[in-house]
Amino acid sequence: MSTPVTYGTRPTSGDGRWRPPPSGTRSAEQIRGDIVRQRHELSRSVDALRLRWAQATDVKAQLRRHRGDLLIGAAVAGALVGGALLFRRRR
Repeated sequence: MSTPVTYGTRPTSGDGRWRPPPSGTRSAEQIRGDIVRQRHELSRSVDALRLRWAQATDVKAQLRRHRGDLLIGAAVAGALVGGALLFRRRR
């Protein structure tokens, strides 16, 4: 069994996972404060995830950002298709 490690006010075990303190060691105010902090942390995480999702699914921005790569890919694909058609025609 790992020995508990404390990061800030959150006790964790050696594996870095948060473990609640033993029952009856915190007051109702401390529990309410923890709930409020957790809500704020969850809200920030959801907002960050929503922003990353919007950025990842913005097709126009992705096309602008990777225009050069797309042009190179299209040129290579065109050369391969053209080469395949020429090879088929000569046989």
